[in-house]
Amino acid sequence: MKKLAFGIVALGLLGARPAVSQEMKMEMAEGEDVEFTAQVVDLSCKVVYDLSGEEHRMCAQVCADNGIPLGLVADGKLYMPVSKAMPGTGANEQLKPLAEQEVKVKGKVIERGGLNTIIIESIGVV
Repeated sequence: MKKLAFGIVALGLLGARPAVSQEMKMEMAEGEDVEFTAQVVDLSCKVVYDLSGEEHRMCAQVCADNGIPLGLVADGKLYMPVSKAMPGTGANEQLKPLAEQEVKVKGKVIERGGLNTIIIESIGVV
């Protein structure tokens, strides 16, 4: 039994399990470089209750703290921020101070399966 336990520990220490990136084929989707003005919204309140605007700012920040994703609305389209990092990282920390404000965003838009996403390169208040 001790030999089995030692063997399991040794395999773990030797990295017997390959990294996630080595297990999956990783090829980034084609996207379009864009720059536009948008409003930062919390997706839950915007989609479910159509709430947005300065009076909703604190609520959006609380929702972000609770894990509700923040997104961008521009020209009637909703954009979900995504990450090209593996494993992915969320955008809430970057967007929370900008909640319910008008921003200028630059990045790469990828549309897939009816979802508009954006990899944010830079963002700031207008």
